[in-house]
Amino acid sequence: MQTPGKSRTIEAVVFDVGETLVDETIEYHNWADWLGVPRHTFSAVFGAVIAAGRSHLEAFRYFRPDFDLELERERRTLAGRPEGYGERDLYPDARRTLAALKDAGYLVLIAANQTAASHRVLESLELPVHLVTTSAMWGNLEKPDPAFFAKVVEVCDEVSRREERGPLGGPASVLYVGDRLDNDMRPAWDAGLRTAFIRRGAWGMVFGEHPDLVAKTDFYLTSLDQLPGMLGEEE
Repeated sequence: MQTPGKSRTIEAVVFDVGETLVDETIEYHNWADWLGVPRHTFSAVFGAVIAAGRSHLEAFRYFRPDFDLELERERRTLAGRPEGYGERDLYPDARRTLAALKDAGYLVLIAANQTAASHRVLESLELPVHLVTTSAMWGNLEKPDPAFFAKVVEVCDEVSRREERGPLGGPASVLYVGDRLDNDMRPAWDAGLRTAFIRRGAWGMVFGEHPDLVAKTDFYLTSLDQLPGMLGEEE
């Protein structure tokens, strides 16, 4: 394993979960089934809501105006149909990219908006990362709050010290990988982090040609497999 020297610009690579590492198709199909809505119809409304720049929860409320996400999660659990995902839902490039980056000497972390149940799933998958951490572990501090990304940098520094690499080189030494312009890229830029945008999933496809992405993101990906090579070229 290569240990990065202080000349390496990026020392830590931090990943979002939904549509970055995990394909959420099956889970959104499960939500459509739960709401009693044809899957294609639900997907169409979901995409329209996102394209309009509104919260994705409005897609659920289009079919059920009184929709309460936490309550419906509880109801699904009681009905034996809990929200969840597993190994089969990982994108094929996820595990191997995490492993390649870790083997190359980068600190590799997962930090995303996720429930406590999702956090447990991520840990159970035993992904090749130095740390899994989520908003549920941070008192529900969530993206796009700038404090979330300040926390990401803080945690990366803690992991760097724990791994006896010394202090991290600040926000610019952290690369955040995500699929959303609003929740991932913009607040990460504001916090001084570098970014890699992965164009997949509903948000990634709808906003993938936004001029801000073209102008500001450090790495534009259509597959996570591209990232190790791109980082290697930068050194």
